[in-house]
Amino acid sequence: MNPFETSREIPAPVDKVFAAFRSPERLARWWGPAGFTNTFSLCEFRTGGKWSYVMHKDGHNYRNESEFEQIDEPGRIVIRHVSEPKYRLTILLTPAGNGTLVSWSQEFKSEKIAGRLERIVVPANEENLDRLTAEVLSRTAEPAREKGGEE
Repeated sequence: MNPFETSREIPAPVDKVFAAFRSPERLARWWGPAGFTNTFSLCEFRTGGKWSYVMHKDGHNYRNESEFEQIDEPGRIVIRHVSEPKYRLTILLTPAGNGTLVSWSQEFKSEKIAGRLERIVVPANEENLDRLTAEVLSRTAEPAREKGGEE
């Protein structure tokens, strides 16, 4: 099965977008589809680092175990989700136009599971990029507010 792919151009430099991944506090704010919150018990943002967290929504808790399989600052992050459902998420950050093109490619270990989850995963990945965009833009605008400038 081909991976689920989506992309988004965010009007901010690559290093500003990468910073939203590097900081566990920021990552916890935006990670996941709309309506989810996160509690991280471990977030070792480095190649080979472990990432344990619980996603919360509507009174339900979803435990997740992942590994940062590869981090090439500031352009590539590969996350291997080791709990079920197993998948590999490759995130590329490349300069584009007036900002950064975020390319998101998620490949499930099982084609059967991928087929079953497609109706959830496709919109959820878009929502995740919506939340990343909002996080990056809110942080990018902060210095302008502090200096009394326009957002």
